[in-house]
Amino acid sequence: MSGVYDFTAQSLAGEEVPLTRFEGQVLLIVNTASACGFTPQYKGLQALQQALGPRGFSVLGFPCNQFGAQEPGDAKQIEQFCETKYDVTFPMFAKIDVNGSRAHPLYQYLQKEKSGLLGSSIKWNFTKFLIDRSGKVVGRYAPTATPDSIKKDIEKLL
Repeated sequence: MSGVYDFTAQSLAGEEVPLTRFEGQVLLIVNTASACGFTPQYKGLQALQQALGPRGFSVLGFPCNQFGAQEPGDAKQIEQFCETKYDVTFPMFAKIDVNGSRAHPLYQYLQKEKSGLLGSSIKWNFTKFLIDRSGKVVGRYAPTATPDSIKKDIEKLL
């Protein structure tokens, strides 16, 4: 595998989405949850999508229930929450595991490419990976990093 574009992921609607669909874009890949202290970051992620999307940027959201069972809903509930509470327009994918033996292959790759401060595993919801236009992982940000604090790094890649 040479980059994130080599993977596929299932959308909330159940469609297999080849990540080549986002080829040539700068991406921010985030594991999300609807009932987390960091959930209000959806607002900042959506703001990034609106401001930078026209320049070739997209947020990709991956719901995960591995941290404190903070994403208990099914795909329909997740979609409804994101749309009604935060007006999310960026692509949201089916709920996945990001750690362990059942971790989605994309997240296995992301962790291998960019270790965090405390090792490679994802420590909590809203860990963010910044991907350049060629599909390479160029940054990893802790859940405490706000979307706005990452904006300058994204703009450098655009």
